[in-house]
Amino acid sequence: MSDFQVDATPTLHPGYTATRRLDELRAAEYGQLDRCGQVYLDYTGSGVAAEAQLRAHFERLSGHCFGNPHSESPTSSAATTLVEEAREAILRFFNASPDEYAVIFTANATGACRLVGEAYPFRRGTRLVLTGDNHNSVNGIREFARARGAQVAALPVRKPDLRVPGEEVRAALGRRRGLFVFPAQSNFTGVQHPLRWIELAHARGYDVLLDAAAFVPTNRLDLSSVHPDFVPVSWYKVFGYPTGVGALVARRPALARLRRPWFAGGTIQAVSALGGWHVMAGDETAFEDGTLNFLSIPDVEFGVRWIEGIGIDLVHRRVRYLTSWLLRRLAALRHPDGSPMTVLYGPDGTDRRGGTVAFNVLDRRGRIVDERIIARDTAAAGISVRTGCFCNPGAGEGAFGVSDRVLRGFGGPGGRSLEDYLGRLGLPSGGAVRASLGLVSNAADVDRLVTFLETAYSGRAPDPTNLKPRERC
Repeated sequence: MSDFQVDATPTLHPGYTATRRLDELRAAEYGQLDRCGQVYLDYTGSGVAAEAQLRAHFERLSGHCFGNPHSESPTSSAATTLVEEAREAILRFFNASPDEYAVIFTANATGACRLVGEAYPFRRGTRLVLTGDNHNSVNGIREFARARGAQVAALPVRKPDLRVPGEEVRAALGRRRGLFVFPAQSNFTGVQHPLRWIELAHARGYDVLLDAAAFVPTNRLDLSSVHPDFVPVSWYKVFGYPTGVGALVARRPALARLRRPWFAGGTIQAVSALGGWHVMAGDETAFEDGTLNFLSIPDVEFGVRWIEGIGIDLVHRRVRYLTSWLLRRLAALRHPDGSPMTVLYGPDGTDRRGGTVAFNVLDRRGRIVDERIIARDTAAAGISVRTGCFCNPGAGEGAFGVSDRVLRGFGGPGGRSLEDYLGRLGLPSGGAVRASLGLVSNAADVDRLVTFLETAYSGRAPDPTNLKPRERC
């Protein structure tokens, strides 16, 4: 049974009515969207901030004085208290025991991934297993592994749904031991990979890094039920504000196996400049970098409480209904001659997928329209979508059917441009269009995007002039 009936005047699934509280919230706290006439469909890029979050930040800083946490002064102690309260709020958000998990503050999920990569005990005889559906912030871990002689294996996504087959995961984890890395949800296709892989990897002697950046804004991650060793998160993706604060949620036994290749202010108990020795801090602060963003970290605690008050399950239901409707409406778009106007990448339904939808527009001859045209035209219409490869080359290579032979033949150093790369692959486009749904998305957002695509590109050749150069990803 579908979540929506699709016809000339689509009718929403009856369950959508029960999520109307989010419409009231949008009007009360996210009025900037409708006041500015914006259609915001880039929640996988970033959430949107509520006015209450900004008020809380101003009231906290205007009513109190806070100082660098690394001291016993009143202002320092006040900041330390708020930082520790934020750690506790994050553990509560994930239903994680403080005896099992620690929270390490980073600048973003990328910083959390780098922390694991630089400190993980890779060596000859160990193995890094990556699914092909990873963000580049995760893919970069392979450079640390290679530099220390570890073997690196990448598991490609497979059509039609662009998933990684479970049997290939089991086969890859049957050799050696090391680190297994995969996203809970693809930031390209919205595919949600099985969390049971965590237990499988543990049984084979692997630690697990679960990239949760695209998953947790609209899905519940319960760390009392699944037990990944490392979970990177960017908080602006969950609730829009603040930027510049992420976290690595790490199991304490796995954290104890990491060895940082350097130290900094705030990470050590003692150090000698002349003696050349240092002693790292005895807790998770050993993995943080100098002075924390102590004026913004308390905003994470507020944001977590904000989402808890709304209910992540309510957000999940709203996004699921809208995702189903968006998928069906995109698939139903036709040129006047009946030929399809779009091609979708990834699952065509809501089973084991999230609210990230990747697609391309097709002209009446069935050719992909350069995604830069879509970026230019949607921007002019006040519609925020994202175009490109979304820093997920493996999903893009799977979506466009690029062969391993071609990819390996192009590799290596050199000054090749992205245009050279696309020409070698025989691709007309550098990626796709991504519409992603989130906390206060509504039916009008979906309708305006689909109506715009139908009006702008049905039966006519898109204008390819005045396109910006493609950005490297």
